[in-house]
Amino acid sequence: MQHAHRYTRLTALALGITGALALGQVHASGFQLKENSVKAMGRAFAGSGVAAGDSSVVANNPAAMTQFEGTTFQADVTVIDLNAKFSGGGYDLLGRPLTGGDGGEAGDVTPVPAMSIIHKFDNGLAVGAMVSAPFGLKTEYKPGWVGRYYAAKSELKTVDLTLSAAFDLVPDHLSVGGGIIWEKAEAELSKSVDFGTILFGQLPPAARPTAPAFARPQGSDGFAKVEGDDTGLGWVIGVNFRPNDKLAIGLSHRSEIDHELSGTVDWTVPAAVAGGPLGATPLFKDGKALAKLTTPSVTTVSVEYKFNDQFSLLADYSETDWSSLQEIRIDFANPDADSVEHFGWDTTRFMSLGGEYKLNDAWTLRAGYAYDETPTTYATRTPRLPDEDRRWYSIGATWNFSENLELNFSYVRIEPDTPQIGIVTPPAQGGQRLFGSYSSNVNLFGVSAQYHF
Repeated sequence: MQHAHRYTRLTALALGITGALALGQVHASGFQLKENSVKAMGRAFAGSGVAAGDSSVVANNPAAMTQFEGTTFQADVTVIDLNAKFSGGGYDLLGRPLTGGDGGEAGDVTPVPAMSIIHKFDNGLAVGAMVSAPFGLKTEYKPGWVGRYYAAKSELKTVDLTLSAAFDLVPDHLSVGGGIIWEKAEAELSKSVDFGTILFGQLPPAARPTAPAFARPQGSDGFAKVEGDDTGLGWVIGVNFRPNDKLAIGLSHRSEIDHELSGTVDWTVPAAVAGGPLGATPLFKDGKALAKLTTPSVTTVSVEYKFNDQFSLLADYSETDWSSLQEIRIDFANPDADSVEHFGWDTTRFMSLGGEYKLNDAWTLRAGYAYDETPTTYATRTPRLPDEDRRWYSIGATWNFSENLELNFSYVRIEPDTPQIGIVTPPAQGGQRLFGSYSSNVNLFGVSAQYHF
């Protein structure tokens, strides 16, 4: 029974916060979402903290809010079309091929909304508020796929409310700003559980060759689902320096946010297992669990240079400090000891270069390129996070519909390197092995409206 006891803990671990952290897929660094501005997306987020006329600076660099006049409201929607398909296979504890298909299209089409508002007072003070979704995505494999013991459905939703203020230290040249971030996180993770392997491990070695089919690996598949949520507080600060009319430099830092995801584990146990020896134990019973998660800090430097009244060149360099994710520790409500899984993620870098060209009074065109690193390595990559370094190719436009209203449109194509998967699970934890690669890409479609009062 000790083998089953250990397997219970490790299964809950793999289903819990580990899955919540693995939803970014091939979209952005780790499980990060950058899409809080359609206008910035059109130039691959170059100049995200200094570009004039984009009220997403409430969250990206609050110091830049002093560049606005009056009241500005902005609403953005980005549709993420994530495509990720697995090709490969695996083996069970006995060395037999894992049954099942390729899981189909693991990605999904997901809208990501954002809203922001800024008001600038005559005394140089500016205040703003923004609602955005900085982390999360949804992926789901078809039932019975070959990697079902590692992932089925993974869904993470985060919502940030950022309240910021900024002030001109030197009007038109130097401003500072800061804000408070309230973040709510919700997660749902699931996968299949190989109860046949668990039963097989309870048999004495002499009885294993004649074990019934349901007591062999892949003979009794069950299911487990974890749901949890939490809220946390963080902060953002920034500086905006404009030495002259052509050059703007911005520096911002978003803090880590600590979460304690509190939720439940829901087990679906096959009848042959529930009616056997395991059914008389406290194992595989629905219950509560707690896991700590710290979302990473992000530091960004933004630059804009206006060559003339028509053309501007912009750049961004940001570092996401994934060192906050070294391990995940699960604390169970039952007497089980804590379970620990090591990640060892490190800092990643995002670099982008973009340009804007004012075609006429009605239209402004933009484009950009970015290189985005992944925190994962071959040793830590799983089907929940088939992530790799990626390249962004962006285009966008602004249509000034009237003196007060503008509409923005953007499209981004993200091309990642080929993610490779190679997982060898120790026999005491199930003994499965999964190998393969993913063909993947992401398309982003964005539209936004901004109104000046």
